[in-house]
Amino acid sequence: MLDLAAAFIALTTFFTYLNYRFIRLPPSIGVMVTALLLSLLLQGLAALGFPVLEVEAQELIRQIDFSDVLMTWFLPALLFAGALHVNLDDLRHYRWPIGLLATAGVLLSTFVVAGLAYAIVGAFGWRLDFIYCLLLGALISPTDPIAVMGILKTSGAPGPLQTTIVGESLFNDGTAVVVFSILLGVLTLGQTPTAGAVGLLFLEEAVGGVLFGLVLGFGVFLLMRRVDEHQPTVMLTLALVFGGSALATHLHVSAPISMVVAGLIIGNQGRRKAMDEDARRYVDGFWELVDEVLNALLFALIGLELLVLPFGWLPLLAALLLGAAVLASRFVTVASIINLLRRLRGGDRRTGPGAVRLLTWGGLRGGVSLALALSLPLGEQRDLVLTLTYLVVLMSILLQGLTVGRVVCALYGRRAEPATDEMH
Repeated sequence: MLDLAAAFIALTTFFTYLNYRFIRLPPSIGVMVTALLLSLLLQGLAALGFPVLEVEAQELIRQIDFSDVLMTWFLPALLFAGALHVNLDDLRHYRWPIGLLATAGVLLSTFVVAGLAYAIVGAFGWRLDFIYCLLLGALISPTDPIAVMGILKTSGAPGPLQTTIVGESLFNDGTAVVVFSILLGVLTLGQTPTAGAVGLLFLEEAVGGVLFGLVLGFGVFLLMRRVDEHQPTVMLTLALVFGGSALATHLHVSAPISMVVAGLIIGNQGRRKAMDEDARRYVDGFWELVDEVLNALLFALIGLELLVLPFGWLPLLAALLLGAAVLASRFVTVASIINLLRRLRGGDRRTGPGAVRLLTWGGLRGGVSLALALSLPLGEQRDLVLTLTYLVVLMSILLQGLTVGRVVCALYGRRAEPATDEMH
């Protein structure tokens, strides 16, 4: 296990160096592109009769449980690091668009994507039961907090819209996991759960995650108030994330939601009342470094997954159509919710011009969707869903991630600076 970790860290470091010296793309995307190029190079060498390197690389990737690594270790740490820098007052101001997009938006998108996916896959003559289309809709509907936060940092988007996109991405995973779990239960058990069972699952995963995060966050906050050095303060946050995530898994509550809530408490209450300037500097520096390192490792793994997934030109064409369908679904979802909020506010348009377009384009998909797809039961339909999900995620990160700054410029010109309260 240690040898595997060492090899993967060394490979990711090499990708990071190549991007920094030669490719010059945004760090996360650049690492992923470099990993993709290596994957394509190894596949090309194998086609020319030199398969040894590809086989060795495939063996390395297959030893990594992407779903477990991301959902149990990477995602909670990255969400905590992101939540540390989110202003709780801003989330309160934009609670309605964030809350509706993270709940009703995921549900609406799940069914819209499922219907479009069923039509697209059928047009290619492939068999994909509608329950798998619903699962595909559920896993591809949530915007990915890791991709979103990493790319929006340098986008220049207006502050209120950045807060809405980031806030939505921090919380919609809980809704998506609950919906996905319900649908997966229907698939494996062959029966639809009762309303009571659905409600219990939501309480256990989402509400339980919030409550557990509150307990962890305020518990560590109280401990931090009793120390006045940066080392134990940093260690307390480290224990909170990794110890708390492991405990949340055993308690069957959402570790990602728990870490978001705990991060908001430490980043707001803890920052103001339990840390001096020295401790704040060390905590911020430590978690910024963790965020950058884990982002690089994750995006490298996404790029290298190409080596172990079935691939062909027809799935690529289908994924292009599905990617367009996902964007269309995102537009319908965002437009419906924003217009509803405007009507409820008596025609108030404080959401600002271009909000629907930027919220649509800024809703990137990423590793969370891929991790959920990998958790499906083995079979031909799972392979098809996994391949389509992977290609849609790649297109989302490359197309939307690399152009979101241009979209901001086109919508707002040079005035794309953090703005005042446009959305509350």
